[in-house]
Amino acid sequence: MEIDIVIDSLTNCLVCNKTGKELDTEFKEIIVDSVLATKLNQEGWKFDWSKPAKEGYTLLALYIKDDKKIQGIVAIKHIVKESFTHLGLIESSPDNIGKDGKYKGVGGHLFAIACKLSWDTGNDGFVQFTAKTALVEHYVKSFGAKHITDRLLYIDTYNASKLINKYIKEVQK
Repeated sequence: MEIDIVIDSLTNCLVCNKTGKELDTEFKEIIVDSVLATKLNQEGWKFDWSKPAKEGYTLLALYIKDDKKIQGIVAIKHIVKESFTHLGLIESSPDNIGKDGKYKGVGGHLFAIACKLSWDTGNDGFVQFTAKTALVEHYVKSFGAKHITDRLLYIDTYNASKLINKYIKEVQK
């Protein structure tokens, strides 16, 4: 799987594009069954989110605090023996795509969630992912990602800490 999400900006939380208001967020693990997969598809999500779970990934959804609408989803798998977390798939909701999207900061927030859970699992925040060719330098500039190969990148402990401190304000449940 390739990561294909443009990081619109690094914000301290989600920011409403129309008002500039910062909104508190929360995230939680989700199970994408056939009902939710169909609903996401009907809402215009690009990926079939039932597939990553079948491949052993944990799915986490980002929400605005006290709101049930999913703003973004990330699929992660902890590879503890090799001391990293693999980010398999990441997507902003269709409402948040592009410069006219409803909220800014979704992509950065999803990467921060992956880094936080990597840290919590004992992988010291290391997150590895494969980027689409056109976005490699974008991730290097946005997150300080480093190359393993041309498109295989990782976020190290230092840059993971920066993302976690920027986005994760409180203990999630």
